[in-house]
Amino acid sequence: MRNLFDLTKEELETYFLNIGEKKFKATQVYEWLYQKREYDISKFSNLKKEIRDKLTMDFNTNLITIEKKETDNLTHKYLFRLFDNNFIEAVVMHHDYGSSICVSSEVGCNMACKFCESGRQKKIRNLEAYEIVEQILVIEQDLNMHLSSVVIMGIGEPLDNFANIIRFIKIINDPKGLQIGARHITLSTCGLVPKMYELSKLPLQINLAISLHAPNDQLRNALMPVNKVYNLSTLMQGIKDYLSVTGRRITIEYVMLNNVNDKLEYAQELASLFKGMNIYINLIPYNETNHLEFKRSSKKNIMAFYDCLKKNGLNVTIRKEFGRNINAACGQLRGSMKQV
Repeated sequence: MRNLFDLTKEELETYFLNIGEKKFKATQVYEWLYQKREYDISKFSNLKKEIRDKLTMDFNTNLITIEKKETDNLTHKYLFRLFDNNFIEAVVMHHDYGSSICVSSEVGCNMACKFCESGRQKKIRNLEAYEIVEQILVIEQDLNMHLSSVVIMGIGEPLDNFANIIRFIKIINDPKGLQIGARHITLSTCGLVPKMYELSKLPLQINLAISLHAPNDQLRNALMPVNKVYNLSTLMQGIKDYLSVTGRRITIEYVMLNNVNDKLEYAQELASLFKGMNIYINLIPYNETNHLEFKRSSKKNIMAFYDCLKKNGLNVTIRKEFGRNINAACGQLRGSMKQV
């Protein structure tokens, strides 16, 4: 039985047409689910009982459950138990402009980035669209608040779960769905270039972030195995194509690893790569984990790196830290549960 949160409104319209009903019933169902937050199909009172009974036969509205929660002043970290007893994570961060959620896209991750806790936890399966949607629904219910922006940057490589991620985006972006504007949705990829080309052709208007973390092939090969498949030259061509096709600025993510990728010569290489392009660079202080040997760069090195990029005319920010003391780094809470 399919979960009702897995359907885009267009898919639900097709369902109603196929059972001999008007497609506007899909809008009514969406309003119950996402506006009124009523998950008991029998209470969808503006639908005939026959339709409600049919929906109950064909769909469920079961929600994933919170297994564990850790909180500090600006951050809430959630560990969810899925229906097959696998675990995923999501993080809520409170900003001056609103609250954002970082959702997971897979159970585990095959990208194996050396500095990433999730990289130690091999991919078990893709998340279905409803399992990603429900991360938002369950957290909004738990915190009794509306989340204004979404980043697909948790456990997993989003473009490795392309179809479900696109369905998820359509559901949360729908005016009758979660009503999260496309420009408040950010997808982060480590660089699956063919899927970047595919994404650029969709009329989504979302934000794209590239996890780069190194300005040359030698260093990136050592940190990110994906670079051995899609090297920096291939990735840069994909970035240029995406910029040309969409006209949308790209974020370049660069985690600052002490004595690994934080030398000024690397800042200069990074500046040479992106000078004159419609990008901005987000320097990320590393969130250390007990299982990995990497350490965060010093504030002095981060600022020197930042200054070098600024002097070369690049737009650059240093990401505000969230949840350093509550296992908020990607995969940490799941890793502690799995004892891996």
